[in-house]
Amino acid sequence: MNTREVELSGHIIDSLMLPKTLDIIMDMGGDFEILEFQVGKQKKDTSYALIMVEGTDSNHLNEILDELSEIGATIAEIREVKVEKSEKDKVLPDDFYSTTNHPTFIRYRNNWIPVEDIEMDCMIVLDPELKRAYCKPMGRIKKGDLVVVGREGIKVEPPERPRGKQGVFEFMGSDVSSEKPVTTIIKKIANEIKEIKARNGKIAIVGGPAIVHTGSAPILSQMIREGYIDVLFAGNALATHDIENAIYGTSLGMCVKTGEAVARGHRHHIYAINEINRAGSIKEAVEKNVLKKGIMYECVKNEVPFVLAGSIRDDGPLPDVITDVIEAQDAMRKHVQDVDMVIMIATMLHSIATGNILPSQVKSICVDINPATVTKLADRGSAQVVSIVTDVGAFLPILFEEIHNK
Repeated sequence: MNTREVELSGHIIDSLMLPKTLDIIMDMGGDFEILEFQVGKQKKDTSYALIMVEGTDSNHLNEILDELSEIGATIAEIREVKVEKSEKDKVLPDDFYSTTNHPTFIRYRNNWIPVEDIEMDCMIVLDPELKRAYCKPMGRIKKGDLVVVGREGIKVEPPERPRGKQGVFEFMGSDVSSEKPVTTIIKKIANEIKEIKARNGKIAIVGGPAIVHTGSAPILSQMIREGYIDVLFAGNALATHDIENAIYGTSLGMCVKTGEAVARGHRHHIYAINEINRAGSIKEAVEKNVLKKGIMYECVKNEVPFVLAGSIRDDGPLPDVITDVIEAQDAMRKHVQDVDMVIMIATMLHSIATGNILPSQVKSICVDINPATVTKLADRGSAQVVSIVTDVGAFLPILFEEIHNK
């Protein structure tokens, strides 16, 4: 049989789930028949569709079903999930299932089990004794792991498009453009931040060195001090130039207050790294009164965890920088599963890296002067990200003002 029935449920019209399903089937050379279609008549009502999907052969059908699963279509006939053992570390069985970043469940012993620590482009590993399922990146697969294969017994629940006026995330999925009403969007982000903090939620910042270069470090420092930021992801550059600014008043050798070059200022970031190396770490530099202000200072003083992930171009780097990329990913993963919002500011590589490990239900904002940054995030599957194409030097002051605007 080269046909299977799939189900769509939820706000499948508003979220464009139904037309996307039909487009995928036709674009991949398949055929379909709508067997049942129930339309919700009120805004709060959901809709339902049962569709017969046909492929030219079983392999072609499975390819179509794989694509449909990415947008939340579920095979109507419920079967148990299939697993196979990994033959060696970091090696996957044939026909392994690659995850999305959406909430995912597997059917095991007649129960739907949630997949824990979900992120995109990973594998699902089943623990039959605990009746639990985990998301694992390929690099963490161990010999003997029971890895989910095929498409049977897997259910994906992508976030639905908000109905009506739902704050800043009504912009979700809109085109990347510098012509959006930036001030209006920032005001809505500020309201979201206040709502999240009012219920003791967590907010993460992913920051690039432009925060310091544009003179916005004091604003981010104040946000950390006032408890609006719960975790910081960055690279060696943000931390180094923040510390350079705190000690020497420069960033990349330029005076942050005047914008003028300082004599021999290009060496200041090396001096800054040397001071932290001498102290032993950023925390020890704070404790020894070497570092007295700035973003990293506030993180230490307010016990805000930070992950500094290194790159090939780093000077130094600072002793706190994690230079092993796999270790850096794991350190970031410890924080992303329980955050409610992530704000990514002026750092293409760290924004994309964070987007890769974020569950889709985490509210995400990407701010960058370069439209390519937010476009790349969307292209890699982080469709939940709201994009703001603007200068960080304009974004943070307005955001800070709106947060404090009653």
